[in-house]
Amino acid sequence: MRFLGFCAPGLFALASPLCAAGEEIPVVDLVGVVHAVSAAHVTAALDRADARGDPLVIIHMDTPGGYDTSMRQIVDKMLNCRTPVAVLVAPAGARAASAGFVIAVSADIAAMAPGTNLGAAHPVSGMGQMDETMSKKVTSDAAAYIRSKAERRGRNVEMAEKAVVESRSFTEKEALEAKLIDLIVPDVPALIAALDGREVTRFDGTRVRLALKGARVVQVEMKWHQSVLAAIAHPEILFLLLLGALAGLGTEISHPGFIFPGIVGAVCLILFLFASQIIPINWAGVLLILLAVGLFVAEVKVASYGLLTVGGLVAMILGAMMLIDTDLPELRIGWGTLLPAVVVTAAWTIGLVSLVLRARRRRASTGQEGLMGQSGMAETDVGQEGWVIVQGERWRAIAEQPLNAGERVVVTGIAGLTLRIERRKP
Repeated sequence: MRFLGFCAPGLFALASPLCAAGEEIPVVDLVGVVHAVSAAHVTAALDRADARGDPLVIIHMDTPGGYDTSMRQIVDKMLNCRTPVAVLVAPAGARAASAGFVIAVSADIAAMAPGTNLGAAHPVSGMGQMDETMSKKVTSDAAAYIRSKAERRGRNVEMAEKAVVESRSFTEKEALEAKLIDLIVPDVPALIAALDGREVTRFDGTRVRLALKGARVVQVEMKWHQSVLAAIAHPEILFLLLLGALAGLGTEISHPGFIFPGIVGAVCLILFLFASQIIPINWAGVLLILLAVGLFVAEVKVASYGLLTVGGLVAMILGAMMLIDTDLPELRIGWGTLLPAVVVTAAWTIGLVSLVLRARRRRASTGQEGLMGQSGMAETDVGQEGWVIVQGERWRAIAEQPLNAGERVVVTGIAGLTLRIERRKP
C-alpha cells in the first residue's frame, strides 16, 4: 500500500517520512533548450510521480536556457506538486543557464556535479534589442520572480538576483559557497545516497524526511510523439523543413504529376507549421526566404547579370538568421547548415525554372501544333482534295496550287482533319 495515497494532510508535518522502501524514483532528463515539448515531458513526469506517491523526482539537467513560458510551466508544477523535486546539473561540463538556473533555484533540492556551472539568467528578447524602459521592466520582473523563489527555498537571494540582473554565472563550488545549491555530487546514485534520510522544507513550509533506501531508479522516457516533436523543434531542422516545403511544392506545381515532390513538400510544410507552435517563428524571416525564392525565379527571366541571384542569397541568409524569434545562441542556425542549404536552394530553383522555360519554348511535337511546318509527301495528286503522308500518317489535304503525287510538301495549316499544304521549297 502506498503511504502517500492514504495519509492525511497533517501527516506531512515536521520530520514525517515520505514513503517506505521499494518505491520508484523517476529521473527525467531536461537536456537542450527548454521549450514546450520538454516542459510537457517534465510536468507529465511530476504528475505521474504524484499519482504513484513516489518519494522523489530527479530532474537531470543540462540546458542553455529556453523560453520563459515553458520555464514557468515547469516551475509552477514543481512548486505545487506533492512529490519533492531534486535538480541535478550533470554530468561534468553540463550547465543550468538562464531558464535552467531559475528551475534549479526553485527546486526542493539543487545539486551540481563537479565541472558544471549555472547562472547567466538575464532576460533577453527575441525581437532584437529592447529599449531601455522595456529592458528595465523585463529585468525587474525576472528579478522579482527569482527573489520570491530563492527566499522561500532559503537560498541566497542576493546572488540569485545578481544572476538575473548582472548575468552572473557560478561554478559548482561558487554556487555551494553562495548557498545557491545544496550539495555537490557526481551522479544520480550519489545524489540519492546523499539525500536518504535528509529533511526537506517544501515551498509551502512543510518539512518532510526523505526515505530513499531501496527505492528503484526509473528513467522517464519521452513518448514517441514527444521525441518526434523534440527532434523537429530545432532551428536548423525547422529551416530545412521550410526549404523542403518550398522545393517540394514548387517542383510539383511546375511539373504536375510527379506526385512524390508534392507529398514531400506537403509533409515538410505541415511539420514546419507544427514545429512553429513550439519554437516561436519570426514571420519576417519567412517572408525574406520567400522573397529569396522569388528573386531566384526572376533571375531566369530577367537579364540581371547575377544581381537578382546575389539579392536572393542575401535575402535567404537574412531570413534564416531572423527565422527563430530568440536571442539564444543555441537557437540560431549554424553557418555549416545555412550556407550549403542556401546554395543548394538557389541552384535547385534556378535550374527548375530554367527547365520549365526551356520546355515552354520548345516546339510542340504532338497534336495539331506539332503538325505545323512538318514535311511530308503527296500520296496522290492534290488540288482541292488529295492525300498526303505526314509523320507516317495518312491525311486528307488541300493545296492552293496543284501538286503531283510523290512531291515533297510542307504543312501550312489545319482545318479539322484536313491539312493545308504547299510545295516544299528546295
